[in-house]
Amino acid sequence: MADLTRRDTLEAGAATLGYALGAPAVRADAATDVIVIGAGVFGAWTARALQAAGRKVLLLDAWAPAHARASSGGESRMTRGSYGADEVYTRMAWDSLAEWRALSARAELPLFHRSGVLFFFPRREDYAIRAMEAHRRLKLPTELLDRKEMARRFPQIDFTDIEIGLYEPEFGALMARRSVETLVAEFAAAGGRYRRAAIAPPQPGRGPLARIVTTAGESIAAPNFVFACGPWLPKLFPALLGPRIFPTRQEVFFFAPPAGDDRFSVGRLPNWADFNEGDIYYGFPDLEGRGIKIAHDRHGPAIDPDAGDRTASEHALADVRRFLERRFPALRGAPLNEARVCQYENSANGDLLIDFHPDRPNLLLVGAGSGHGFKHGPAVGRYAASLLLDPDFAPEPRFSLASKGLRQQRAVH
Repeated sequence: MADLTRRDTLEAGAATLGYALGAPAVRADAATDVIVIGAGVFGAWTARALQAAGRKVLLLDAWAPAHARASSGGESRMTRGSYGADEVYTRMAWDSLAEWRALSARAELPLFHRSGVLFFFPRREDYAIRAMEAHRRLKLPTELLDRKEMARRFPQIDFTDIEIGLYEPEFGALMARRSVETLVAEFAAAGGRYRRAAIAPPQPGRGPLARIVTTAGESIAAPNFVFACGPWLPKLFPALLGPRIFPTRQEVFFFAPPAGDDRFSVGRLPNWADFNEGDIYYGFPDLEGRGIKIAHDRHGPAIDPDAGDRTASEHALADVRRFLERRFPALRGAPLNEARVCQYENSANGDLLIDFHPDRPNLLLVGAGSGHGFKHGPAVGRYAASLLLDPDFAPEPRFSLASKGLRQQRAVH
């Protein structure tokens, strides 16, 4: 890839993707080392990490990279390092940030906006103190701000009843769909193969999986498989993951700022999250003119990713509008630009799943992003590749299948 310009690289990848979308057949050959099923953020970064390690990879998706119903689809995702005492995720977010920034630098349009992230709290909660301790151990440039300083820097926000905030100046917003599309285009331009194909649930059994079968009846063989299928994992492995991964319906809204008012743009307003005693609301500045994004980080009802209703609800709109007008008085009555329904695919407590199938030693399961996984894509890809390639790699117990419970009780925020 060294002899390709940024535009050449992406155009070559896009051409490969366009050809692949129209391909009538999907076949791996003897040169294929790994088939990755799912071209969302986890699957794409895993395919790229395996490719960087010299493996021949075939990447499959039933629709397209970061398509409209995927958990990796949509306009934007937050990247932040505040995780309370969960330092494993702070490290992953910080380690991933460098790769996101490098990918953005290679792209024609920005994939990362360094808007900063402000996480604020009604009092000096343990979550905030433990997060700050973790950031100091890792030497992150995070600032602990009092209410007066937050009000001085960010007068757009009403900090009534807020005591402290954590400001992370190096983090910000990722352009989600665009990022995954760019990554897959680079993967294809570097010799990776991407194809559009839907996979039938693998047949139960023990021992290495020999092949997968598409819904069109094509059989594809390879030595190793990675299933990174987000909310479709419980459908592909109903007995194993049906009771352990919980897809939930989540709604996000975009509101128009006042005409000519740049107080809500990147550089003036950070990404933000109101901890609100654990009942979190979060939002984004006006990214690229799309509008000010806000969502309630409460798990919604169960959703079928194929057949679930994608119409935004009036009660969710009323909920976020009340909150928006409370914290951002200048946005009272702001017009709604857009509403979108996506989903989380939650593990019982919010930890990621990156582990081998208990009966199939060559089948790696990667998922359970649990609403916070997108930012960790590069680290997840490296971790998954290490599990496949390095017999001495020490896995993180929290990502194991054995640690996944059967009842939702989120602990990771």
